[in-house]
Amino acid sequence: MTITQPDLSVFETLESEVRSYCRGWPTVFDRAHGSRMYDEDGHEYLDFFAGAGSLNYGHNNPVLKRALIDYLERDGVTHGLDMSTTAKRAFLESFQNYILRPRDLPYKVMFPGPTGTNAVESALKLARKVKGREAIVSFTNAFHGMSLGSLAVTGNAFKRAGAGVPLVHGTPMPFDNYFDGKVEDFLWFERLLEDQGSGLNKPAAVIVETVQGEGGINVARPEWLRALAALCERQDMLLIVDDIQMGCGRTGAFFSFEEAGITPDIVTVSKSISGYGLPMALTLFKPELDVWEPGEHNGTFRGNNPAFVTATAALEAYWADGSAMEKQTRSRGEQVEQALIAITEENLADVKEYRGRGLVWGLEFHDKERAGRIAKRAFELGLLIETSGPESEVVKLLPSLTITSDDLDEGLTTLARAVRETAGRTHPSRGGIATP
Repeated sequence: MTITQPDLSVFETLESEVRSYCRGWPTVFDRAHGSRMYDEDGHEYLDFFAGAGSLNYGHNNPVLKRALIDYLERDGVTHGLDMSTTAKRAFLESFQNYILRPRDLPYKVMFPGPTGTNAVESALKLARKVKGREAIVSFTNAFHGMSLGSLAVTGNAFKRAGAGVPLVHGTPMPFDNYFDGKVEDFLWFERLLEDQGSGLNKPAAVIVETVQGEGGINVARPEWLRALAALCERQDMLLIVDDIQMGCGRTGAFFSFEEAGITPDIVTVSKSISGYGLPMALTLFKPELDVWEPGEHNGTFRGNNPAFVTATAALEAYWADGSAMEKQTRSRGEQVEQALIAITEENLADVKEYRGRGLVWGLEFHDKERAGRIAKRAFELGLLIETSGPESEVVKLLPSLTITSDDLDEGLTTLARAVRETAGRTHPSRGGIATP
């Protein structure tokens, strides 16, 4: 694909240096539909990024778009803080009927603000309020957000350094398979909890991702998650599952923890809960934990009613009939896995590992610079993929859940070509796509 040089002058002169994705994808996007994006010169890109997991149902999904347009055209409330509105009622009823009740989940629903880090901050605050303790345990290579409380339970050194102040009251523990299976699960964690001389303050909660997306597509085994839930119960700690990127069907089931058969005390949800890329987040928790005083945690944009409208439409379109979406996601995931097996066999000396669940997959190479080169070449070939991991060493695949089998095959073929064409190449810098 021939790409003309786009006019990036205003972005380069006026926009902050903090921008990241645009550096790996140096074009100006103009339109998007389904699994395709188009730049202002008409070049087409197959999207295996899906708004970092915010577009599980694709760009401008026609069902969700119609619901949104109809709502706006009748002058439906757009901004409502935490006032009761018809749009919020419709969402809560749909969420209860299609998600919570069928799974026998007892959760209360809190609207903490529009982003994932808002949900995490409120979860940490609530856990501390309930337990009367400050410490929170997180895991190696975790990512929970960019505000100070969320950064304190995030592992990435580069992101943590951006805080500019000490990040306190968070303690990391080894994630599943951190020691390559050589150390018994939670041996260190439980020993510290039981040893009065360990120096570990009794935690209020443990926060975990079932699949670490930004951390490198590290997949926790169901038995590891069950053991963690049991440990939290024994030690009087709350279990928080951060399902911001892996929820809303990304791993197959609506919640990523369903496969493990656990019921976390608190769950954070964002990204694709609105279904349309509109800012929205939820903090879910067991009813006995609802000890908030009115207004004790709030935010101006926690009542984004257009997001409630598209969220309701997404639940009704894709989750009301039970398991159809889950089955399709698992089928598409098997399609990805077979392609990654073929890439691994073709590049046996180069590929370190492939891993994933549902429609989130990672491909890691022995050469840590390789992922960035592959992402760069994939963009040149018309495929949008990002990298993840502490050193951006993993190629991350995050296509929409509604992607067609043919589009998925096309993207996987392009990925294989990008892998093939970067073999043995050197690059003066890491390149690729910076993880935000």
